[in-house]
Amino acid sequence: MTIKVGDKLPNATISQATAEGPRPIQTDDLFKGKTVALFALPGAFTPTCSAKHLPGFKQLAPELKAKGVDTIACLSVNDAFVMKAWGEDQAVGDDIIMLGDGNGDFTTAIGLEMDGSKFGMGKRSQRYSMIVKDGVVAELNVEQGGEFRVSAADYLLAQL
Repeated sequence: MTIKVGDKLPNATISQATAEGPRPIQTDDLFKGKTVALFALPGAFTPTCSAKHLPGFKQLAPELKAKGVDTIACLSVNDAFVMKAWGEDQAVGDDIIMLGDGNGDFTTAIGLEMDGSKFGMGKRSQRYSMIVKDGVVAELNVEQGGEFRVSAADYLLAQL
């Protein structure tokens, strides 16, 4: 079943690369008591993700935070090391938390997985963005296959 507005997000373990190595993060802890702008994409270093999706959130990070967002998080079904390298490549600094859902546990739990096997990518996340308030989905924007519009940072900013 696909998550929808008003649903509480399920708890799952995702990870973030740190100087000490990969750090497991429980999604319950990530979202608890905060307003989080979460966006997910099919893969780090992929064309649309690198040229538009992540850069848009980097550019609009100050405006998102000014509208009450405590945390901006980027999630992909990649490992934490790849997400860290991509964040460094894109110079996101501390503006965006780069999170790996390496096994796709969170992505599958919310029903937003996709099969990218025909592109040699295996199971991945659909492209989406959401506003999460204290663990509950307040806004959810899932792209149709191949599109990039409703998951963009400017679209999400207009929803705040």
